[in-house]
Amino acid sequence: MNSQYDDNTWESSSASWLAFIGRMLPFLVFLILAGAGMYAIFLFFSPSSSDVGVVEAVRSSGLSAPFYKAAPPKPVSQRLAQSPGPIRIGIISGHRGNDSGAVCDDGLTEAEVNFDIAEKVAENLRLRNIRTVILDEFDSQLDGFSGTALVSIHADSCEYVNDVATGFKVAGSAFTDSSLLSSCIEDAYRTATQLPYHAGTVTADMLDYHAFYDIVQGTPAIIIETGFMNLDRELLTDQSDIPSNAIADGILCFMNASR
Repeated sequence: MNSQYDDNTWESSSASWLAFIGRMLPFLVFLILAGAGMYAIFLFFSPSSSDVGVVEAVRSSGLSAPFYKAAPPKPVSQRLAQSPGPIRIGIISGHRGNDSGAVCDDGLTEAEVNFDIAEKVAENLRLRNIRTVILDEFDSQLDGFSGTALVSIHADSCEYVNDVATGFKVAGSAFTDSSLLSSCIEDAYRTATQLPYHAGTVTADMLDYHAFYDIVQGTPAIIIETGFMNLDRELLTDQSDIPSNAIADGILCFMNASR
């Protein structure tokens, strides 16, 4: 049989535990709620393994934790073709801004003849909404020039050589395949002007023309001697629309054939 003393002791101990639990219950509830909240936040911000990839930060940057980058469900299988660059034609007016070039006894200069034809070529192309720029012989814009084509316009001597010193000739850049541009302009010029091709007077200066070195490789470029300022003078001056239209037609031929 238990004594009264034992009963009183048990009741006192039970009351103490209940009082302790009562004091600690709010704290326990707080811990449970806080833990649940942190777990919920972790789940909310954690990336799904199905749609993200883990990329480790570079060690040298001082970052040790991974960062996350969204990854597409599958790689891109097709891309649109790049659009070609804007069309731009460069026309060098031979000797302009540098010297007179060849000079006739009456004062007519090659630079004048070249500029008249160059202006008409540019006007012809611009009427077709083709961006065209006229450049001086040693124009600063030639340094690194990049375009659809570059054509340098010159004329030949004003001195009388002989009765066969008539005709035109063309030389293309050796740095970029300019054969299509050359052939288009040769054919158009020969047809329009009825001048012969004077291959025998293609000079080293034409083949090694300075502008070929200045422009960006990949830009087709030629130099054309439009005729002799002696026997071909009337064509180059009084009928300059004919050679200028022929050069413009040759450029258009090149643009159409190279598309």
